[in-house]
Amino acid sequence: MSRDVGTPHVTESHPESIGSFGGNIAHHSEDSFKTEADPMTFVPYDRPIRAAFVGLGRIYDLNVRAYLDNPDVEVVALVDPDPQRRAQRQADWPEAQTFATAAELASSGCAIDAAEVLLPAPLHADGVCEMLGYGWHLNLQKPMCSDLDEAERMLEAARANDRVLRVMENYLFYEPLRKLKETVESGELGAISGYHMKMVGSGSGGWEVPTSSYEWQFAQMRRGRGILVFDDGWHKFSTALWLFGPLREVRAWVGNTEVFKGIEIDAPTTILWEHENGIRGVWDITLAPAMYLRSDYYTNDERWEVTGHRGYTRVNRCTGRGIQQPSLETYVDGEMRAFHALDDDWASSFRDSGRHWLRWLRTGEGPLWWSAEEATDVLRFALAAYASSAAGGIGVDPSSIRSSDASEN
Repeated sequence: MSRDVGTPHVTESHPESIGSFGGNIAHHSEDSFKTEADPMTFVPYDRPIRAAFVGLGRIYDLNVRAYLDNPDVEVVALVDPDPQRRAQRQADWPEAQTFATAAELASSGCAIDAAEVLLPAPLHADGVCEMLGYGWHLNLQKPMCSDLDEAERMLEAARANDRVLRVMENYLFYEPLRKLKETVESGELGAISGYHMKMVGSGSGGWEVPTSSYEWQFAQMRRGRGILVFDDGWHKFSTALWLFGPLREVRAWVGNTEVFKGIEIDAPTTILWEHENGIRGVWDITLAPAMYLRSDYYTNDERWEVTGHRGYTRVNRCTGRGIQQPSLETYVDGEMRAFHALDDDWASSFRDSGRHWLRWLRTGEGPLWWSAEEATDVLRFALAAYASSAAGGIGVDPSSIRSSDASEN
């Protein structure tokens, strides 16, 4: 698993690498087509993408950054059941039509090529299958879904309707992490010994999150999919696979801490794993409910550190502003290098991930990060952690996970 990490906006051409879709690229003006000779059925558009936002909640404020002032896209529709949200967001897109449901949009006659799907995670499987049936390509917010049955339903719907389902992962476009990956792949650290991720969930600071968003999180938690291990953990599992490839084994101890009556957060938690290449990683999750963390977004204090035979490289922060050192530091042969000029605003990773998607729809330049199949590997990683914890921390091969093994914990 590799990608070019040299520039932050992913607009360069890679005609030799079109991801899992393969084949030759030719532009068209209206829609996709199939040929018996070419397994790739998606063909890029030779005009701006006609896009809809489906879901206009808190996360819209981050995802919209890819669409503003972007010649690759024209936002033509906004969908949300809340009329106040529709009115508020239409200020960004005065010419866009508004609808309460995706079904209303589909029956309106408004032409849509792709949708930015920002639904609550428990609604993903049904919503995605519905919208793929309308013939829309979809950029889906993470986490993809809660279990493998839901994932397979979504994959089958994409195949049956010959549409592209992408699961957005903005951390792969966070410039300090991209530079960390570039440093690892350059060989300057020597052979990789292992790596460590740390996250502290704090209780104050950051932006306001609507109560309705937390209600959906609580619904996820009742299904055994916690806000730290599963929802935020989707990012951490993704970066692990992105950095070092497929897994051989996962071990985990998922804890819980009651923060309000009847509300438990899934920490302290420790998750360890071994990649097929022998590199081992560990993710340490702790909770500091009374700690203030300065942040423009969510109050997570996150760090990554990769150690090699000759030195290490580390990302000091991401969502929040905990460690006030340069966002990336590399220590090799007794010398520390600090990177002060990287774009370490977390929101920029949403902008660049979305631009990558829209540019891919226009050009087919690849690979496309993530495909729905790769997102299913991220889901298997998470489910293996839950299975290991439920069994007392034994080693679990993610490829061995079956739908019956991934029941609610």
